[in-house]
Amino acid sequence: MGKLVVAIDGPAGAGKSTVARIAAEKLGYTYIDTGAMYRAVAWKVLQTGKAVTDALIVDVVKDIEVLLEYKNDKTYVYADGQDITGEIRTPEVTGIVSQVAALGPVREKMVDLQRKMAEKGGVLMDGRDIATNVLPNADVKLFLTASIEERARRRFKEMQEKGYDVKLEELQADIAARDKADSEREISPLVQAEDAELLDTSDMSIDQVVEAILARCR
Repeated sequence: MGKLVVAIDGPAGAGKSTVARIAAEKLGYTYIDTGAMYRAVAWKVLQTGKAVTDALIVDVVKDIEVLLEYKNDKTYVYADGQDITGEIRTPEVTGIVSQVAALGPVREKMVDLQRKMAEKGGVLMDGRDIATNVLPNADVKLFLTASIEERARRRFKEMQEKGYDVKLEELQADIAARDKADSEREISPLVQAEDAELLDTSDMSIDQVVEAILARCR
């Protein structure tokens, strides 16, 4: 089997990152977490300490260098040479990442980086617009989703394990708001590509979803 390019899209909290990382490992592919790249930009915006405006975000993205490195069974995220892997999953970063990702100059820079990473194949990339915009010629295209309730429950468990004090109802509202923002943005909105296969993971375990991805790649 040649080295495929695999594109996985889906809404916030659908478990894309978790299953994509495991599937890539089993395939011996490079896993590219595009959401982490937008989170890196959001993190740097917050480091300025200024009020978050579109103008500030566009200014920050001009000279940011984002690098993803897979080692020791983990994807490390660097912004301007600094390891920020653990700092991009905070509620503060989550709160502004949709705003960051909606801006044209941000997407142009990130998409350019993502396409360069995928040139040689053997890549599994997940995000919101991979199959529709970033890698429209991908060999395998999947759209992963789950109910808002299930996605909120997963995120709640994840945040609790990290020690964050969060409320399930608030997470449900946040996810619904992100769905709306991601689906309605003007540039590369979240939609299922016409040639992508829908995979509803609401009642599936992580192992079952991984196996479904591997089956499509085979």
